[in-house]
Parts: sequence; structure tokens; C-alpha cells
Amino acid sequence: MINVDTAILNLDGIPSQQPRKDGIPYFSFDPQGAWRLSEGSRLYDIEDVCVRLHEAFKQAIMKGVDYTRLVYAVPQFASMAGHNSEANLTRELFERFLRETTNFPEIYRFLYLYDCQHLVASIQECTKEVEQVLGEFYLAFNMESFFYPPMKHEDGIRYSTSPVTAKLFAFLGFIFIRLHSLLDYTVKVAFEAEHLRQDFARYPKLSSGSMQFGDRKRVSFNNAAGTLFETCEFVTMVETLRNHIIHDGLMDDMPKAYEHIEGGVAVEKFVLFPDMTGGRFDRYVNRTLFFGRDDKVNLRLPVLLGEFQRRQIETLNRILAPLQALA
Repeated sequence: MINVDTAILNLDGIPSQQPRKDGIPYFSFDPQGAWRLSEGSRLYDIEDVCVRLHEAFKQAIMKGVDYTRLVYAVPQFASMAGHNSEANLTRELFERFLRETTNFPEIYRFLYLYDCQHLVASIQECTKEVEQVLGEFYLAFNMESFFYPPMKHEDGIRYSTSPVTAKLFAFLGFIFIRLHSLLDYTVKVAFEAEHLRQDFARYPKLSSGSMQFGDRKRVSFNNAAGTLFETCEFVTMVETLRNHIIHDGLMDDMPKAYEHIEGGVAVEKFVLFPDMTGGRFDRYVNRTLFFGRDDKVNLRLPVLLGEFQRRQIETLNRILAPLQALA
């Protein structure tokens, strides 16, 4: 019996005590309490760019202001209220406090800065969410029995529908939905960086407040190669999956996971992925979910995440450079 905390979670759903050294990525347990991908993750690179974006927004918005002197006196509610549960203020109290501090130098500029940085923080936290849930998918996929109570099965390919398979599909749905959330958030950050507010006589609304991914055409580098804004098969696929899950249904009308049994033991597990061409389902009239290509999504997820994060870094760097030039 493999201990969960020391297990290696493999893409084929069969855990091991040690890495297989076959060149295929795997997950291992990090002392900080998360399952980490052995290779391909760009989480720390994304965090680094986001930290620099925080600073770039500060430098651009606070240009000409004695930020170092004022920041230590800014009322605490200005940075947290309306964004953070640690500020247990109602909207009415926020408005009252704001009225009482209107004489504080550049208070509206500080509010706007924190709003812009909140957009960047949303990208940071959502990126962490996706990686964490990816690890949870492979934890359940490797370590939990698809069928209860566990029993010996005949050799061959069998499928199971159970609470565990329902959980696997919930994880998959969450991953694709949150990847699309990152597309929305990134458009907001990009547009805000290109349309920074200049008038702080009152508390300004974000330029990007109502924008979503479909508004990316209003960003200067829309359709740039290698970014999240490029019109390409990969980005189309993320949009297609998110829209289907949100509006039309699951990725299988009866969520199920498969096991290949040999000698009464599972030697492979897999979840099938619908056939897609050019990032869209192979649709025929009302039928969108065909499974003729034996496409196993469990083998593809780390590659999909890696491609998304590669494009994410390129996009964030495209936002960062001109913003830094404004300082």
C-alpha cells in the first residue's frame, strides 16, 4: 500500500513509490501542502512577472507623488475594504470613512492603485487555484477507487460511474472554467495598463471594469503570436470547453473513468476527451461529443497547462514593458 504523502502520482493513474524515470511528468507532494508537477510548471515565473506588474502599476500611477512618505499614513481601509475579508466593513462604512478622509493627500490615487493591483492579484490567485486543482485531480485519479466497495474485476477495459468519477469531472470542469477566467482577468489588466486614469479629483472607475475576453480586440497587441490573445486552435479550445461546460453540459453525458485490468489489477486508468478539430468539437447537428480518437485527457492536462502558462507569461510581459516605460 503506497502512502499518500510519499506517493508519486502518474498521468496514467497508477501511483508509484518512486519516479519511473521514463521522462513523463508526474506529481509529488510538496512540504507546503500541495501536489507539484515534476516539470513544465511556470507558476513561479508567472508570480515573478505579477510582482513586477504590481510595482509597475505603482510607479506609473504614483509618478510625481511622494509615495514613500505617504504610503505609511494611508488609512488601512483604502487598500483592503471591498477587496479583502480581513476588512470587515460594510459599503456604508466604507463610504463614511472615505468622506472623512477626503483631505488625505492623493487618497483617490491610492484607491485606484489598489484596484489595479487587485486585478493583478486575481491572476496570481487564479493561477495557483488551477495548479492546485490539477494536483487534486491526479490525487483522486491515482489514489481513490473508482468503484465502491473495491473489488477484483475481470481482465479487460471497464468503466465506472461513481462519486469519485463525478469528482474527477468536477475538477476537469473547474480547470477549464478557471483557465477562461484567467483570459478575462488578463484582458482587464492589459486594457487598464494601456488606459490608466489620470484624473484623481474623485475616485475613478476602472477603465476595464466591464471588459471580458471577447473585448480583447480593444487591446493594442490583440492577436499577437504566442500570447493568450492570439486567434489559434489552443485558445479556441479553452473557450469552447468553458462555454460548453457553462452553457451546454458536461464533457460526457454520463461521467465515467476507465480502467485497463490485467491479472485482476489496474495497469492503466484514463478519462476520454471529446474529439475536437481546430479547437472546436466535431459537431454533427445536435451531437457534439464524439469519442472516436481514444483521446485520454489525463495524459494531456500537464501539456495543456504548460502551453497556457507559456502564453500567459508572454502576454503579461507584453503588458509589463510599456507600463514600466510610463514610470
